[in-house]
Amino acid sequence: MPGEILWAPWRMTYISSAKEEPQVCIFCDRPSQADARENLVLHADAWVCVMLNRYPYNSGHLMVAPRKHAADFAALDGDEYRNLMESFRRTVAVVREVFRPDGLNVGANLGKVAGAGFDAHLHWHVVPRWNGDTNFMPVIADVKVMPQHLLETYDRLAPHFH
Repeated sequence: MPGEILWAPWRMTYISSAKEEPQVCIFCDRPSQADARENLVLHADAWVCVMLNRYPYNSGHLMVAPRKHAADFAALDGDEYRNLMESFRRTVAVVREVFRPDGLNVGANLGKVAGAGFDAHLHWHVVPRWNGDTNFMPVIADVKVMPQHLLETYDRLAPHFH
């Protein structure tokens, strides 16, 4: 594919800031901001927040986090843990309903060495997957093709979290 241009403008922000340590925890800061859509926050209550990943692995990549700033499940009390798991369960159901994926990747990366971008704040990832969503682009061009803009994805999901 020499000479062809692949356009993924959201990646430059990530690439240019990837070496910096985050100054503010997104899971603590974003849910308290006034503009939920701009901050990609789909749901926030006293226990949990659900937001889109600004640098998704796939369209519809959501994160579910406790409001308590904690790095591990053991730091959550019973109510915090139950509310986190219930929100996680509901988020998976919403993703299945809205996107009708063929499968899902779900998981929590505990610690930097395990891949956590924000290792000080526990969070689950929910990533919808479809047959054929993996192709040659990441291998050949180091680019992931996202079929839907983040704010369009937000607008599609938001009614299911209100």
